[in-house]
Amino acid sequence: MMRRIRAVRAGRSPSRRTVTALAIGAALTLAATACGGAGDSTASGAKDGFTQAPQSAGPLTVWVDSTRLAAAQLYQKQNPAVKMDIVTYDGDANGSNYLQTKVSLFNRTGNGWPDVVFSSQNNEATWAVTARFAAPLNKGLLPPSLLAGWALNANQPCMVDGTIYCLRNDLAQTVLWYNAALMTQWGYQVPTTWEQYKALGEKVAREHPGYLVGVAGDTFAPEIYLWAGKCGANHITGPKAVTVNTTSAACTRMASLLDDLIAAKSMSTSSVFSSDFDKNEADKILMMPGPSWYGGSLFQGTFKAPKGQVAVAPMPHWSDDATPAVGNVGGGTWLLSAHSTHLKAATDFLTWVTTSDDYQGKVAVGYPAYAPAAKTWLANQAASGYYANDITAPLQSAAGQVWPDWGYGQFSQEAIWAATVTPGLTAGKTIVSLLPAWQKAIANYARSDGYEVTQ
Repeated sequence: MMRRIRAVRAGRSPSRRTVTALAIGAALTLAATACGGAGDSTASGAKDGFTQAPQSAGPLTVWVDSTRLAAAQLYQKQNPAVKMDIVTYDGDANGSNYLQTKVSLFNRTGNGWPDVVFSSQNNEATWAVTARFAAPLNKGLLPPSLLAGWALNANQPCMVDGTIYCLRNDLAQTVLWYNAALMTQWGYQVPTTWEQYKALGEKVAREHPGYLVGVAGDTFAPEIYLWAGKCGANHITGPKAVTVNTTSAACTRMASLLDDLIAAKSMSTSSVFSSDFDKNEADKILMMPGPSWYGGSLFQGTFKAPKGQVAVAPMPHWSDDATPAVGNVGGGTWLLSAHSTHLKAATDFLTWVTTSDDYQGKVAVGYPAYAPAAKTWLANQAASGYYANDITAPLQSAAGQVWPDWGYGQFSQEAIWAATVTPGLTAGKTIVSLLPAWQKAIANYARSDGYEVTQ
């Protein structure tokens, strides 16, 4: 059975609102009762780290977005004996907060919670634990041997005081995508440092006007460039504490690089998802830093780049930085409701949808967060023959290099960038000149969500 609910969207940021929050897990110190007690009025007792609701034989209710609908349908096909009520919603895309709003309503009425839900956001734990919605997963529901299979730090956005409250679906680690044919034809070397990247961008502007080495026009541009450049714009240091410093040397250096390439006209200020970019610039890409999902979704899907053209290399790093870092643009999470009256069925589905080769390894569009499935996924990418080189090593390395000090708060960095930096960039201002305004906006948004801000 499949239902569809209309989720009213709010905010202005890409559906793959990204992020990787590490500090939040270590710093949050919530009492066990903050996540226990869900469904206390009908509770049958504490088990697996929370007070569980009485169990029943009704249908398993699963909420998914349109992309993950295929996962729920495949599970239903493979498990016809499982009664399922599959509901499609917006997946909290664009920072809509639809799930949080509905959970708040369900908490007031005492019913309606889905058993398992997918979110395109990685920061749901910032509210789902205190709202007593998310069930703890590493207190008995899932074995440690299974949880150990996720990529390094992949589930950190789900960690609260040592307890895991969700599972990461996919990673969105950044790498350097490039046109292998043009690089060879023009005799260029793939840059390994940001200094080389900038120099090549300026050379391309002179020798091949109109061709691009990157795109800075999307609201997740800071997650590609500034995150990888270790800009401390979004350092979550506690459950309601954040340090914001967008005018540091690290931030200014990367912003200056972008400004220089924008001025040279080898860095686009359009969005890669705009019809204008697709029509006028998509075939002019020499290089483009971006997340792992760019390969299938963007180059193969949207741009229709021919087979054997697109290749992958590691993200550049500053020559004086001994520890290369990458950014992250997306990757969703799965949550299991602490109110579920079908915990066995819910746990079975959650395990399958996050680890199964049949879905994660062979069907999922993004790089699986579960490492064994990622190997299958990479093997399938290689077998397709689409890419000009073996993309395995760069993606695997980047999966463990996401810089940990760019955190997850309830506020959307992409919405802030869209409201603060994008209009200025469109008006011809430099990113460096907009960094103070960006910092002020982050601080204001964070305080409005109850954060203590250090600047």
